[in-house]
Amino acid sequence: MDWFALILAGSSEVLGVLNIKRLTMKKWDGAIYLILSFGASLFLLSYAMKTIPMGTAYGVWTGIGTIGSTLLGMFLYGEPKEWKRIFFIALILASAIGLKLIS
Repeated sequence: MDWFALILAGSSEVLGVLNIKRLTMKKWDGAIYLILSFGASLFLLSYAMKTIPMGTAYGVWTGIGTIGSTLLGMFLYGEPKEWKRIFFIALILASAIGLKLIS
């Protein structure tokens, strides 16, 4: 359950970042969704940290957020899909999986 909460926390963080982007596009309802999604993200992260070591939980949480927001930027907002970006995203993913495997 703790790892599931951590994955949900990372996904909520991605939604929060998505709503930051919406705010830059003058879509003001994004402020409400931003507060709700970051609130849920931090709540779920704190729940996951009850059993998962802090460094591991934070590393995986930020990894999910980084990967998710980068992919959304590529597919929703036309950000560059260069192989270098994809390579370094793969490194982040491998690191998050590695943290899961050793904890």
